[in-house]
Amino acid sequence: MLALPGVVEGHSQVSPASSRAVFLTDLRDELAPQTSLAPGQRLEPVHLHGVEDTSIHLTLPPERCAELVRLGWAEPHQYADFGTEVMLYGPRDATELEQVVSVVEESLAFARTGASGRA
Repeated sequence: MLALPGVVEGHSQVSPASSRAVFLTDLRDELAPQTSLAPGQRLEPVHLHGVEDTSIHLTLPPERCAELVRLGWAEPHQYADFGTEVMLYGPRDATELEQVVSVVEESLAFARTGASGRA
């Protein structure tokens, strides 16, 4: 996911030091607090937990979060403030990796459009 266009890796502002944040190169500030895991700080729509874990926290519209939970792909974030934060399970194989990257791309798009869903 760190090879996706328009992103840069950094230290998470809200997760342990071994976690890697995904920041957008074209948008530093959040358009809406529910699109960031670190509201009020640099926009952080996604972070990947360390190599021992590999789960991903990210933000998505509430209905998409609920769908991923129903499908067994995610669980609500333990520190959720907006209902837009979930923990996505780490992929187990190449097929799941493609699906997880697709969900990460959804999160990045959500961050770029804000809660309105419009760019």
